[in-house]
Amino acid sequence: MNSIFKPKLFVVLKQGYNFKIFQKDLFAGLIVGVVALPLAIAFAVASGVSPEKGLITAVIAGLIVSLLGGSRFQIGGPTGAFVVIVYGIVQKYGLDGLMISTIMAGLMLVGFGLLRLGVIIKYVPHPLVVGFTSGIALIIFSTQVKDALGLQLTDIPTDFISKWITYFSQFSQTNFTALGITAVTIVLAVYGGRIFKKVPGSFWAIVLVTVVVNFFALPVQTIQSVFGEIPNTIHLQTPHFEWSSIRNYIQPAFTIAILGAIESLLSAVVADGMSGGSHRSNTELIAQGIANIFTPFLGGMPATGAIARTAANIKNGARTPIAGVVHAVTLLLIMLVFSKWAALIPMSCLAGILIVVAYNMSEWRSFLAILKGSHYDILVLLITFLLTVFVDLTIAIEVGMVFSAMLFMQRMSKLSNIETVDIDNDILENYSNIPKGIDIYEITGPFFFGAAQSYKETLKEIAGESKVLILRMRHVPFIDATGIRMFQEVIRDFKIRKVAVVLSGVRPEVKQTLKDCGLVDIIGARLVCANFGEAVIKATECLAEINRMKIR
Repeated sequence: MNSIFKPKLFVVLKQGYNFKIFQKDLFAGLIVGVVALPLAIAFAVASGVSPEKGLITAVIAGLIVSLLGGSRFQIGGPTGAFVVIVYGIVQKYGLDGLMISTIMAGLMLVGFGLLRLGVIIKYVPHPLVVGFTSGIALIIFSTQVKDALGLQLTDIPTDFISKWITYFSQFSQTNFTALGITAVTIVLAVYGGRIFKKVPGSFWAIVLVTVVVNFFALPVQTIQSVFGEIPNTIHLQTPHFEWSSIRNYIQPAFTIAILGAIESLLSAVVADGMSGGSHRSNTELIAQGIANIFTPFLGGMPATGAIARTAANIKNGARTPIAGVVHAVTLLLIMLVFSKWAALIPMSCLAGILIVVAYNMSEWRSFLAILKGSHYDILVLLITFLLTVFVDLTIAIEVGMVFSAMLFMQRMSKLSNIETVDIDNDILENYSNIPKGIDIYEITGPFFFGAAQSYKETLKEIAGESKVLILRMRHVPFIDATGIRMFQEVIRDFKIRKVAVVLSGVRPEVKQTLKDCGLVDIIGARLVCANFGEAVIKATECLAEINRMKIR
């Protein structure tokens, strides 16, 4: 357990911690807390829940991830990746359903970590990640059009196409004051950070726009007019739960868990690249799981590692997870003291911030680069993207993963082949006296279910007039259950046809698998050889025995 779960904070404190390091962590944590404020509120509102849920998530989940996580710099909290799935769950199952799904996802994440799946999850295909990330970005943008234009719509369709049809039908009702606020917010969010280096443009946008709107009493909707006051307290909550409905939450919980795992580990990898450090992936998954188990009970929503906030943490000089703790405490103080002013933030201002977030997470450059690549990657990218936008994120991830796996297997099966070895070539120049009746074939690539049928058909065809077959298996890294079954059928067929089989260059792990399934006994232990020279000797002996039996 210790090797699986070993929080970075404990390691850092054990190595030594001093006031100079704390000063750097304190400064970075304060800045990141300010960075997280508008994003936490915006992600909550875009997800269809009240603003304080975003703040609570950033505080509780951010604190747990920093205390127990496997990265020095990871900042946990609500992210744009969850907006689509959270909105869908709330619409279908309500807040109780969101709580249950998030808790179940947390348990799954802990399970991923305990099963040491951290490394495996990092190998999710890049086109798949870009596909659903770009799809999420487009959906986030589409959900903000209403507030960006100041449209007075109460019942907006959830379907992507229907939503845009509704927008087009209402463009004439645009509130140009709200549209102007959105445009100003976007400009400040993009360029404000270049003027004030340490404080992000999104923070300046919220402060300046909120002051101007309320000072001049501009006619636009605010958080307060839509959601009411933002509570400045955190209290224990429990969902209404029935065991009979548990299966309804498995699919959304799995999507939250997979998204959380991918996002958190991707963020940790980015942090490693920026800092030159290394994270503990399984510890990170367990910490993310614990955060998602506890946060809903205190009124929060799903959380994961936030790439932008983690990068800001490093850029502002953070040295240890204490910076993440300071970030959580900063947000808590802001929530307790300034929540009544946060309620005055215009909805069109939040829309502007989320439009910038959507653009940043769209990865359009990576999208275009993949479109110039292989057909396989393009298929995975487009299928995942289109399913995310037009069907459902959960289905997009599931279909994308299955489709990626199938394409991978198909490509691997093409690399797996059997070909004859010319006895007169340079490789076999030392074995030019191999008698007639012995044929040599080389098997290349994994003997797995994707290539097993092809192997079986080829092997049955190659015997011809051979009396002895040497099968070189030095390039076979593994053999799975389907491969074993097919191999058994082929060996039995050779036995019936009185063809002896000698295996050459069998790797230890493959030989052990063949031994466990009984194939070594069927072939004959002496005919499973470690190298080609030994195989030639055994094959020659087998041929002599066959010839003697014919003479008799």
